[in-house]
Amino acid sequence: MRMLVSVRDVTEAREALRAGVDFIDLKEPSAGALGGLALPVIREVVAALRGGGAAQAGGPAHAPLISATIGDLPPDAPEIILERARAVGACGVDLVKVGVPGRGAAACAALEALAVLPLAIVPVLIADDGLDAAVIDAACAPAFAAVMADTQAKRAGSLLELLGTDALAAFIDRAHAAGRMVGLAGALRVADLPQLARLGPDFAGFRSAVCDGSRAGRLDPRRLEALRAAIAMTPTDAPAQSRRAADALAM
Repeated sequence: MRMLVSVRDVTEAREALRAGVDFIDLKEPSAGALGGLALPVIREVVAALRGGGAAQAGGPAHAPLISATIGDLPPDAPEIILERARAVGACGVDLVKVGVPGRGAAACAALEALAVLPLAIVPVLIADDGLDAAVIDAACAPAFAAVMADTQAKRAGSLLELLGTDALAAFIDRAHAAGRMVGLAGALRVADLPQLARLGPDFAGFRSAVCDGSRAGRLDPRRLEALRAAIAMTPTDAPAQSRRAADALAM
């Protein structure tokens, strides 16, 4: 299981790079579940991670994927969503994350509009009210790079607590059957790692677990290193992982 960590600036991005995370995710936690950073900040972080700033940070040899959220935007404002997605993609990130509700016709319509963009879009299904099969299938279209499930109300409990393992296992299986990489996020903690390993997502996203205080606080390098070590030490259900994820991990 690979590790995604959300960061808000160059300093936090360099800390994530030093820790060897697999996905460095750019967002502003104080602006909502998928709060967007200003475009100049996104460009600054991308330049630091891909230019001389990465070497100065003493980072590992591997090059993490860089994702960025477009912000918390209503699904019934498609033109605003598309415009912002294009602007974020033009900043040079590898993946553009777009939040959509986990249920409803508006979510499917938003996904259909996003599918035509020449960008590596990752739909993030906001799962507080559950997920439905039609939205999952629309989010698993071949046009998309991956699919995630996340939560809006971070203080209401983790994604695991809100949806339960049966619903999440069904989501992961459906995404893998469609050939998509799948990630889980939403107030996940170190204590959730065994359960996550049993579920078998391709990656898991963290913010609260690696901050000093709330998710809007500063990234704590010690917590980040501890989480990285805990993930490396967490045993996985190898047969289940192979059965579910072979196609997705080969992407």
